[in-house]
Amino acid sequence: MSITATIAQSVGALPADAWDRLARSGNPFTSHAFLKLLEDSGSVGGRSGWSPAPITIAGADGRLAAALPAYLKDHSQGEYVFDQGWADAWHRAGGRYYPKLQLSVPFTPATGPRLLLGDRDDLALPLLRAAEQLCVANKLSSAHATFIEPEQVPYFEAAGWLLRNDIQFHWENRGYDSFDAFLDALSSRKRKDIRKERAAAQAGVRIAALTGADIRPEHWDAFWQFYQDTGARKWGTPYLTRRAFSLLGERLADKVLLVLAFDGDTPIAGALNFIGEDALYGRYWGSVVDKPFLHFELCYYQAIDAAIALGLSRVEAGAQGQHKLARGYEPVRTFSAHYIVDRGFRAAVADFLERERAGVAQDAQWLGQHTPFRKDHD
Repeated sequence: MSITATIAQSVGALPADAWDRLARSGNPFTSHAFLKLLEDSGSVGGRSGWSPAPITIAGADGRLAAALPAYLKDHSQGEYVFDQGWADAWHRAGGRYYPKLQLSVPFTPATGPRLLLGDRDDLALPLLRAAEQLCVANKLSSAHATFIEPEQVPYFEAAGWLLRNDIQFHWENRGYDSFDAFLDALSSRKRKDIRKERAAAQAGVRIAALTGADIRPEHWDAFWQFYQDTGARKWGTPYLTRRAFSLLGERLADKVLLVLAFDGDTPIAGALNFIGEDALYGRYWGSVVDKPFLHFELCYYQAIDAAIALGLSRVEAGAQGQHKLARGYEPVRTFSAHYIVDRGFRAAVADFLERERAGVAQDAQWLGQHTPFRKDHD
């Protein structure tokens, strides 16, 4: 039986109920609403360098049977799995690295499904072959699937894509009924350090964790200021537009946890989180003041409080950040997969990845031995 894959103009052009039926993971970032929000707000498309190109397969009844969120890219910004070194090497060799195909959720280093299959696991390989054919037919250098949930990694491995590992720091809820119960699992020194940090961060400020209708337009106005400041310092130009935050409030407020710090009635700092079916995802933070430990309080400790209250199994606190280790966030492997069209370039990347994986494994082992949790002798 032949299978035909189609490239849609956008996620928004596809039926929301069919898309979400395939995604079915409880991951807010692969939902139709979130991906369409990025399109409608102008955060992707236009001159952003992210051109939506979702790959779909229809069943015999004409309904969506499988889908792959995909984007044509003419840069490597907003991905959090860094391939600029590959681009430089290929350009020096006389190749053209951009455009490339990115299989991911834009600006979102959160693990999730990249192949939206519903109950059709047999369509995983056809979807990946369609991505490969798209690269070849349009003279794209490569395709990159980033932050793949571990259960889907074997699909990419079976297709012959190159695998890459990195490390994030996640907090795991081991049945804690309170923040103090979590602290009891730490060494005495770490418990004292965290209590001191929280006391210093909370001194003189009021902290509110808002979701749903409690998030008002003025809260988004304040958070936009925080986001712009952080974005300008970290990556030059903020990825999301101002309209994206308004649409979050209109369409996905129940999936948002916005933690704000106030000086009196004035917001001075904030952290934006997304609520998944089994995880809280920390995304953005910003501040207009320089207050010691406020970043840790809003981004890490308040997230732990919320995850315990909501009965979630973990907090994913975003990319990088070894400082999270001392605050109870543990090292976790993340996975990406890469298809390189040119065989010679592919061989060079494969050699690099083999050496890189060995280094990541050593780092993960070292980090795992230096968590703040109590040892038998504590």
